[in-house]
Amino acid sequence: MDVTVFSTKPYDRQFFDAAAGRHRLTYLEAHLSPKTAALAKGAGAVCAFVNDQVDAAVLDTFKQLGVGLVALRSAGFNNVDLAAATRNGIVVARVPAYSPEAVSEHAVALMLSLDRNIHRAYARVREGNFALDGLIGFNLHGRTVGVVGTGKIGAGVARIMLGFGCKVVAYDPVPDPESVKLGVAYMPLPELLAVSDIVTLHCPLTPDTRHLIDAAAIAGMKHGAMLINTSRGGIIDTQAVIAGLKSGAIGRLGLDVYEEEADLFFEDMSDQLIEDDVFARLLTFPNVLVTGHQGFFTTEALTAIAETTIANIDAFEKTGRPLYETPAPKSPAPVAAAR
Repeated sequence: MDVTVFSTKPYDRQFFDAAAGRHRLTYLEAHLSPKTAALAKGAGAVCAFVNDQVDAAVLDTFKQLGVGLVALRSAGFNNVDLAAATRNGIVVARVPAYSPEAVSEHAVALMLSLDRNIHRAYARVREGNFALDGLIGFNLHGRTVGVVGTGKIGAGVARIMLGFGCKVVAYDPVPDPESVKLGVAYMPLPELLAVSDIVTLHCPLTPDTRHLIDAAAIAGMKHGAMLINTSRGGIIDTQAVIAGLKSGAIGRLGLDVYEEEADLFFEDMSDQLIEDDVFARLLTFPNVLVTGHQGFFTTEALTAIAETTIANIDAFEKTGRPLYETPAPKSPAPVAAAR
């Protein structure tokens, strides 16, 4: 099958070439949008990434071009108009789980870096400054970590933090039995926010979870708590978080995702002026650490993403249905875990 792959980088091509099999892949650096959708002419399937725009206009174009499958190389699908896909008879597939450990470990890396001020210490030492003033951290042992969403990623974070000797509490409409066996205590979200020294987010972006962490939620958090987000940028209200940082309500912030990341992440903008004033403001805080959506970026995860995406295309070509189809949600849960 001919497949047009949008938003590709050299590393995407490396792993997809290894998995492609008989499929003919055309790699494009361009992001998928209504302006670029026509580039899929001649393809039976399109492969899209997290910041590609798969809206009604794009899907209408795909129908005209004869594209039958949109194969997402991601777990999240908030960037897809599923109703429009159904209306146009286009099947949407995803990679529900590639390497949950990759994201879990990255979330913990953010916690450790912020706790012990590794990002600031690194910059100081590079400049010959070995002073320790302002770099004091705290022991993770004995602290309470609140995990919001205990799918495979959140459950992985819970296991790691239990290993550090932390007390782990969680919120999820569907508790994970294995996490319960390990000693994770489930509670309502307001209670979790009130008792947690660290809050880490692992839920998908849905209408119900958008701005889950807003001004009211921050007001209910333990004062000075650390907030980590490796799920989707829209889970938090960035303006409210900035206000929380200014007031001291949020003591440390670690982000691997950002609400408006589509215009920033995955690109080298080192020689350009960042025009996003909100993002620029975030970077002025010494207690904020931002990475560019790299939680998934391990050899194991990239291999699994490529292989599962190609398996979806294989199955669609043979049966008309992928292995992991994304159905239109019937009734979204308040917070469904990123599984």
